[in-house]
Amino acid sequence: MRDLFVGVSLFCLAVGAAGAALADEAYAPLKTFAPFTMPSPPSPQRSASGAPGAAYWQNRADYRIDARLDPASKTLSAEETITYVNHSPDTLDMLWLQLDQNVYRKDSRAAAEAGRPRKAFTEGYVIEAVEIEGVGPAPHLVDDTRMRVTLAKPLKSGGQVKLKIRYHYTVPGLFGGRTAWGTSGGGEIYDIAQWYPRMAVYDDVRGWDTLPYLANEFYLEYGDIDYAVTVPADMIVAGSGALTNPKDVLTAQQQARLAEAASSDKTVMIRTPEEVAATPAASGTKTWRFHMSDTRDVAFTASRGFVWDAARINLPNGKTALAQSVYPPESVGEGAWSRSTEYMKHAVEQFSKRWFPYPYPNAINVAGPATGMEYPGIVFDGIDDKGKTLFWISAHEIGHTWFPMVVGFDERRDAWMDEGFNTFIDVYESDDFQNGVYGPKRDGEYAPGKGTPAEQIAELLKDLDAPPILSRADTIREKYRHPITYFKSAFGLTLLREDILGPERFDPAFRRFIADWAFKHPKPSDFFRAMESAGGEDLGWFWRGWYANNWTLDLAVTDVAYVDGDPAKGAKVTVENHGQLVLPATLRVTLASGGKAELRVPVEAWMQSGSRVFTLDTHERVTEAVVDPDHRLPDRDRTNDSLKPAS
Repeated sequence: MRDLFVGVSLFCLAVGAAGAALADEAYAPLKTFAPFTMPSPPSPQRSASGAPGAAYWQNRADYRIDARLDPASKTLSAEETITYVNHSPDTLDMLWLQLDQNVYRKDSRAAAEAGRPRKAFTEGYVIEAVEIEGVGPAPHLVDDTRMRVTLAKPLKSGGQVKLKIRYHYTVPGLFGGRTAWGTSGGGEIYDIAQWYPRMAVYDDVRGWDTLPYLANEFYLEYGDIDYAVTVPADMIVAGSGALTNPKDVLTAQQQARLAEAASSDKTVMIRTPEEVAATPAASGTKTWRFHMSDTRDVAFTASRGFVWDAARINLPNGKTALAQSVYPPESVGEGAWSRSTEYMKHAVEQFSKRWFPYPYPNAINVAGPATGMEYPGIVFDGIDDKGKTLFWISAHEIGHTWFPMVVGFDERRDAWMDEGFNTFIDVYESDDFQNGVYGPKRDGEYAPGKGTPAEQIAELLKDLDAPPILSRADTIREKYRHPITYFKSAFGLTLLREDILGPERFDPAFRRFIADWAFKHPKPSDFFRAMESAGGEDLGWFWRGWYANNWTLDLAVTDVAYVDGDPAKGAKVTVENHGQLVLPATLRVTLASGGKAELRVPVEAWMQSGSRVFTLDTHERVTEAVVDPDHRLPDRDRTNDSLKPAS
């Protein structure tokens, strides 16, 4: 979601006494290197290697939805049929569903949550009927953003049930945030998401996972979704998945242009600003039909005022998809949304090459009122976004296809996995696009003038109130949500790739994790085990220091001497570790001749002691010794990183 661009001035937190207290703590090797207990143990469902186990299972939910959007009353009404298959070994006597629209009710739990106060409300879902096919009305209980349906006949392992629900709700205005309607130069825009009752996940870890919807996002079952949206006849609808009835809703010219775009690496206009202005109001309605396979959700947008363009996405193994953008006339411009499809195309192609092939037929970027939010195959961004901001937000939101749309993380509990992982892959997309014209994202672009990401993170780690990454997502205060959930999580993966494992070990392990858990539900322990097993490294010290705690790093050069007192025999440099966190580092010395020598300081140097003497094969006097000379690490005190010995 859009919070990627919240200013990282949040990182530069008041540390004062907290920093002093940290400096007084003595490094304890047995604390850092104690055996690390994963949050959950391996099981027949989840192997010790981090892959799904031989007995892994997950339930399935397929949807058929027929919806009608009424702009006059700002109401969406629908009927849905959910085909729910129980692959678990358990017999289920109830079903739980998620009712996200109820977050907008005045009496919702979210309304009482202090982090994001709401100023306007709706009635949420009005549930008109709940039935079990072949049985009739089903007893049901609505509790905040959840609904329990009692089954007349228990659902045995391997069985399925068809649940039918009829409902309506008022579409929230701009206060909706992730789903909303708003005005534009071409007409009203409706960004419709979280718009139908969705099955809660029943898994091997907790059974029914029924966390209420407060602010953090989704944990959903996978399946196929067929949905139809009836709107006024002059509206354009863009939605998740493939449009299955183009002849019914598009002009012959629009169909021909889409066919051209499907074979074009350059952006093709499907509907121009001039055509938007010339389109007369139409009476009656049209029904747009979509299908999406292997998805956990769908969303759509609708407006009479959309400019529309598209281009081909080239995927591995010769496959293709279609990048599309819909936006109002005021967003047109080469410095603005006229480049959106180019950004989407590049991001999807690069993410597909680097990590895992994009699985959906379309990647759609929408300029509308619900800014900075992601759904499978479609993302909502800002009407006024331009330049590097539009590039960053477009790449970030479509990057969520990989986390959590393909790799189905539980965002309600572990938001650091989807937001942090996605922020991490964004870094390389900024490097890749046009030789880094919008990058790099590792050098202070997060908060110009506030230092490098490592220096910003060092400030965050000094704050004794900063929560660990492994905290439940809803407990992380707004002050820390972006610094911890996005940035610290992403920076941890950067450290793991570039400083701990190296790309040669990290990349294959990370790709394997994605492929193993594609369209499945991994937990934090599965990720930790996968990176250790395929990455070839015991990383318990890293999981403990970076994820389970908010420990600090403080390396210091405290002495420079020579072997037998003779510079010609080599230099002896004493390095001390004053923080509880450990990370691999570089030790570099500058010689009197101007030459340099360096060695790698592995974490094993600190397994038994906080002080080590390193001997470098030098043959002349040392003028300076520096640990972490390139400032790659979040060292809390840079003043002790170097030492210039007396002549």
